[in-house]
Amino acid sequence: QAQLAESGGDSVPAGGSLRLSCAAGMYMSSSYCMAWFRQAPGKEREGVATIDHDGNTNYTESVKGRFTISKDYAKESLDLQMNSLKPEDTAMYYCAADYDYNAWGKGTQVTVSS
Repeated sequence: QAQLAESGGDSVPAGGSLRLSCAAGMYMSSSYCMAWFRQAPGKEREGVATIDHDGNTNYTESVKGRFTISKDYAKESLDLQMNSLKPEDTAMYYCAADYDYNAWGKGTQVTVSS
């Protein structure tokens, strides 16, 4: 059973924006990093962005300057703001949390058309 729940995926044209959310509940107060991953058809899963307990963030090179990971403690949500979307951003997006990223959601589909 998935411990996290992603939402916000959609089909958008290139250049558009989406905001993904991950209902993270108890994992928001964890000392471990939280992250967004993605997996495109026929490709390996890749890490997109991470955020640690202190709010420090890291991004994979291809999304730097376009994506922003953040925590909303009021909503108990891990968010991913995605701007200037490209067709190559098309993938299933997953949030992950806990030690060694042991907790995962089922994913939300993002499709970017050219």
